[in-house]
Amino acid sequence: MRSPRCSANRVTRVADSAFFGQDAAWQEWLRSIASERMHHAWLFAGARGLGKQAFARAAAARLVGGVDPADDAAIDSHPDIHVLTPLPASDDDAKKKAEGKPYQTKRNISVDQVREMIRKLATRPTLGDRRAIIVDPADDLEKGAVNALLKVLEEPPAGTYFILLAHQPGRLLPTVRSRCRVLRFAPLDEAALDTMLRREVPEADAPSRQAAIRAAQGSPGLARTFVSLDLGTIHDLMVRIVERGDGDYVLRGALAREMGPRPARERQLAAIELARAVLLGCIGETTRRHQLAVIEAHQSLGQLLVRAPTYNFDPGVLIMDIGGLLASSAMPRDSRT
Repeated sequence: MRSPRCSANRVTRVADSAFFGQDAAWQEWLRSIASERMHHAWLFAGARGLGKQAFARAAAARLVGGVDPADDAAIDSHPDIHVLTPLPASDDDAKKKAEGKPYQTKRNISVDQVREMIRKLATRPTLGDRRAIIVDPADDLEKGAVNALLKVLEEPPAGTYFILLAHQPGRLLPTVRSRCRVLRFAPLDEAALDTMLRREVPEADAPSRQAAIRAAQGSPGLARTFVSLDLGTIHDLMVRIVERGDGDYVLRGALAREMGPRPARERQLAAIELARAVLLGCIGETTRRHQLAVIEAHQSLGQLLVRAPTYNFDPGVLIMDIGGLLASSAMPRDSRT
């Protein structure tokens, strides 16, 4: 297998385009591949939008060798790279996936998927001496799937390496976490996000970039989403609701109008993420008495985010729910504990 120092220009290109700002993690991965005793199980841990998925695919490509880490099609078809991710939610969604259209997925990675993967591990890697299994995300495994995965993590087949992605590592069983080497993905600072947006979305104006940077909480993926979906005005309305409250529902009405009568699912999910980011941004400014309300609203939005990809919410009701949770966390600025 080629040394990780080979093809340095290609590695730089992959790191710049796919998982911006995670150079330290990438170098750690390359050092591990080059070592004689590479750990068999890895936990890529960090918030959504930090590039873990793209990183994992490129990392698997470098691990097995012989495939360009920037070539998605080659990675998808490689016999020694296996990706476990939630399946399409229905036959109709499976057709949409095959056609390259947006589709909905099931909520969890099933135990049957894990068992099918384990059956494939009965044979040796096909093209080389290493095989990569990506579980994306591991915190969406069914309970039975976690137990099945734990067994193979305890006794991994020769040449098999596991890459588990986790947005919330605390949701994983301690027995799973203890068998993994953790590679943490750090949020980007505002300057790095601004550099990325200027390069990737040059048409975005300064106010849109700044709103996206404030709301993204260090996540390049969220920053891209917020800019591409033009959520600057929505962000401002959410901030006003948290700062002033919305007893007369005027701001929530404006929020619904700005979202549109039939917003795409991506826009709905982004609105939930944006509302959570707004709450995180203000929690340090609240009094102790109101911090609990902010935390409860943030948790409720997190539960909504989990359900939203697989449930058919009425868009108007959904945005009013989001606005209501933001309003519930509002506080008078002159209050005291």
